[in-house]
Parts: sequence; C-alpha cells; structure tokens
Amino acid sequence: MGRAFEFRKARKMKRWGAMSKLFTKIGKEISMAVKEGGPNPDSNARLRAVIQNAKAANMPKDNVEKAIKKASEKDTAAYKEVLFEGYAPHGIAVLIETATDNNNRTVANVRAVFNKCDGNFGTSGSVIFMFDHTCNFRVKTEDLKMDLEEFELELIDFEVEEVFEDEDGILIYAPFDQFGAIQKYLEENALEILSSGFERIPTTTKKLSNEQDIADVDKLLEKLEDDDDVLNVYHSMEMN
Repeated sequence: MGRAFEFRKARKMKRWGAMSKLFTKIGKEISMAVKEGGPNPDSNARLRAVIQNAKAANMPKDNVEKAIKKASEKDTAAYKEVLFEGYAPHGIAVLIETATDNNNRTVANVRAVFNKCDGNFGTSGSVIFMFDHTCNFRVKTEDLKMDLEEFELELIDFEVEEVFEDEDGILIYAPFDQFGAIQKYLEENALEILSSGFERIPTTTKKLSNEQDIADVDKLLEKLEDDDDVLNVYHSMEMN
C-alpha cells in the first residue's frame, strides 16, 4: 500500500471523520458549487460530487435541497475559498482550507489560534509545496466487474496514483486536475460513486516521540477545526 492509503487510514482513526459541524461545512460546499456552476447537478460536476458526499454523511435530502435553493438566491452571501499556511509547534507544517464570507474575520481567527498555541502563522507559499493536492473517489465494491489490478490499469490514462479497497468500498487517488475526467469515466461505466473529494497529502512527515509535543500540535489542530470557517486542516505530523 502507498502513501495515500496510509494517510487515509491514519485520518480515519482520528477525529476528522466525525466533525460535529459536518452538515454546516457541506452546506457551504453546496453554496460554493451552486455559485460556481449553477443549481442543476446534471450540468454541475462539483455540485454532483457534494451531493454524493452529503448522502454519504447521511445529510437529509431536505437539507440538501434547501441549501441549493438558498445558494440560488441572488442576495445570498457568496463564500470564498481561502488557504492559510503556517507551522504548529515543533516544526509541523499546517495547511488550512477555509470557506468564508468575511476574509478579515477568518484571517484574524486563524492567526489568533497560531498565536495562542505557540505556532507561526505563515505567508502564502510557506508550506503548500509540502503537500500534494489530490482528488479521490470511493465506489461500490459490488459494481466492479474486474480485479483491482485490472481496474488500476483501466485508470492509467487518468494518472491514478493508488487504488485500494477497505471495508467501505474501493478508493481511487489521483492528481487534483483529473477529478472531472475520472468522475465522467466512473459514471459512464456504471460505477456508483459513494463519495468524492479533494485532499492534501504531505510529501514528507515528521515523527514526534514526546507525548507533550504531540499534545501541543493536537491542541492547535483541534482549535483550528473548531472554527466555523474551516473546512479542512492538513499537517505533516506522522500519525501512528
């Protein structure tokens, strides 16, 4: 198994998959998708992907429809995607994806977390080069009519980096810019997409052996994740 498999396995074991404000975050993603490509999922690949993820998260259909309707209204505030970068204590690189309708508020909040937790709020470009931007898809195992090696060969033209299976389905990892092409291929070949999205995988990780050092980093990560404007937090600390 490769880097994406280990990254996914470690994240799944952490708190990341059960964020209490998940529906709010999905709602923001719906809003950004609608503002970008319109309210029809048939012609808006990004919205189609977010709806798939909402379904996977057991978000009620009514909530999804209300979010789409609200985002379609002209007077609805538009969320902007903004990246922030910095270092947690002990030299751990941190990359934060946010969706905000007030950049000044978000900047102030993120900077305050770094300051309070002995981190360093970085400038644009300070750590992003340490992370690969990837797209991923999870499809139904039962839909696959070939073995994994054959399937990976089928996807070679899409620069797919890893294909592996876990208890929830088959996962596909590829470069960020291949998202639309892979989504189209899966749909055309009747492979049900259970979820999809984007992740930033650290190219190298740093191992901390001291429990207090790990706790220092976790404190900063948790405070960032608690912010309503924060969608995802990625870091370079090796997770056991």
